[in-house]
Amino acid sequence: MTTPILQFGTSRFLQAHADLFVSEALEVGKALGSITVVQTSGDPARAGRIGALSAATGFPVIIRGLEDGMAIERELRVRSVTRSLSTASDWAEVARVFVEEARVVISNTGDKGYALVDGDSLDGVPRSFPMKLLALLHARFRSGGASLTILPCELISRNGEVLQRVILDLANRHVADVNFQSWLSDRVIWGNTLVDRIVSEPIEPAGAIAEPYAIWAIERQPGLTLPCEHPSIKVVEDLTPYERLKLHILNLGHTVLADRWQREGRPEAECVKDILADSAIRSDLERIYRDEVVPGFRVHHLGEEAEVYVETTLQRFLNPYLDHRLRDIAGNHAEKIVRRIIGFQQWCPGVPMPRLSEIAAR
Repeated sequence: MTTPILQFGTSRFLQAHADLFVSEALEVGKALGSITVVQTSGDPARAGRIGALSAATGFPVIIRGLEDGMAIERELRVRSVTRSLSTASDWAEVARVFVEEARVVISNTGDKGYALVDGDSLDGVPRSFPMKLLALLHARFRSGGASLTILPCELISRNGEVLQRVILDLANRHVADVNFQSWLSDRVIWGNTLVDRIVSEPIEPAGAIAEPYAIWAIERQPGLTLPCEHPSIKVVEDLTPYERLKLHILNLGHTVLADRWQREGRPEAECVKDILADSAIRSDLERIYRDEVVPGFRVHHLGEEAEVYVETTLQRFLNPYLDHRLRDIAGNHAEKIVRRIIGFQQWCPGVPMPRLSEIAAR
């Protein structure tokens, strides 16, 4: 068994996004092959998930929501994951798969996934994801250096370029080989991507509940290898409009609501649809979109696109079939404010944003 797709991260998002797309593409012969999933955190609480992801029967993804105005609910079986490993216990096998099998690497390592660890090194099993990736890339280079596409799915602007800079900087400090550094730039394709799907709930031990809407936008570049062909995967010339709309409308809206939820000490189990049932809160969010967000997009000649995306976003937020809990959205709240709100203000200097400024100041 070989797996040309290697995935770092076991999140419910990836289960209902990349894993599902590849599974559906495999059924019609339009995927590179199956997936090896790698847990990078070593969290023992997720040990059960690791085995369940690669079970022969697959795992469930339930699509629930409104599609063309009609209520739908369908359960799909995801069978694209055929091997699951952990860097904590299976490092040698992870390295072998990375070197011998992988053609495409996918990652979704959370909001702090690119953070480094003081004192981390290439000796043994590195602790941070970037150092782990550097060690694996170096092993591949030493074994012949076959080209590779890396498709990060972290919610970071220009995520491929950011990850490339992190790895190149680490290589400069930890690997004294200019040929390796050249290989990282010339033979490794660092894809800029944007992912967009609300995955509201996990199914234990593996699986997820998600909305019908889904997109995986990947910026075109020479040498790019895709994991599969799928209607939800879009190869685009410029990722910027997709990225900005998603980050500064949908994600920003989530953070605005999470801020209100935290500040007011609202119910622990409250969901997005529940908080928006409060007409005052919904009106406040709509005013932020109308008076602060859309004017910012107009500065960049994306006003009409922003208005359409705001309408779509509000419909998705109000989906009565998804329980998207605000306590989940509120995770890593400070980092999300920086990227989603402060980043928007910096992108649109001179546009008045009093409500967003209040949230950023907190």
